[in-house]
Amino acid sequence: MDKSTVFGIVFGFLAIGIGIVLKGVDPGALLNGPALLIIVLGTVASVTIAFPMSELKRVPALFGILFKEKKSNDVKEVIRLFGECAEIARKEGLLALESKTIEIEDPFLKNGLGLAIDGQNADYIGDVLAEEVNAMEDRHLSGAAIFSQAGTYAPTLGVLGAVVGLIAALGDMNDTDALGHAISAAFIATLLGIFTGYVLWHPFANKLKRKSTQEVMIKNMMIEGILSVLEGESPKVIESKLASYLPSKEREKLLNDEGESRHAEA
Repeated sequence: MDKSTVFGIVFGFLAIGIGIVLKGVDPGALLNGPALLIIVLGTVASVTIAFPMSELKRVPALFGILFKEKKSNDVKEVIRLFGECAEIARKEGLLALESKTIEIEDPFLKNGLGLAIDGQNADYIGDVLAEEVNAMEDRHLSGAAIFSQAGTYAPTLGVLGAVVGLIAALGDMNDTDALGHAISAAFIATLLGIFTGYVLWHPFANKLKRKSTQEVMIKNMMIEGILSVLEGESPKVIESKLASYLPSKEREKLLNDEGESRHAEA
């Protein structure tokens, strides 16, 4: 489970709930059926119009990505893996890596190393893998765009809901008590629209983009590692090259550890 997503949602509801109580507003006022209908159903309708059904079908899967902590490749482990692959390739040749690919679970990395073992040239491998990364990134961005657009529509629908409520409230101005209640209820739609837009939908879109960026970075690092192994670069050179994806302190520690390990083996 992605704890940051869950904690963020909980904190968001706590903030609005506690804030309402401290302001002396009845929390039950938020359970406004017409306002919820306008915001929720209106947002769904707007998003449905804005995107093709082929993309909307992915929404349940996108929620899964938001709330599940996907097991991803660790940068350091990937660097160590390519160091081992380079060592094997230099001593025994690229064909010797075939046994190594059996241990690899990542389909992208397995496919890339498989192309190298099959004797494909570096340009072909780089193009094929880069196209795959670009296609993946496009899919991710289209998914994030759904939530981003929902975050754009929801606050505006909140204003629409408030206008509808004010029309109803101003239709009968004889009862001032009822008028004040109706006006306050009208602004519940605005509150719900802003809350869902800026506490849920926009942050969801940003979370998807950040996860996509991390995955794209790992994939690009894999491409660079595969091509470096194919070109016969030494393990030390490959590790130093790929370590540039790490923060400086982690990079220095990793290279020192790898250097000591290689020295001990020698």
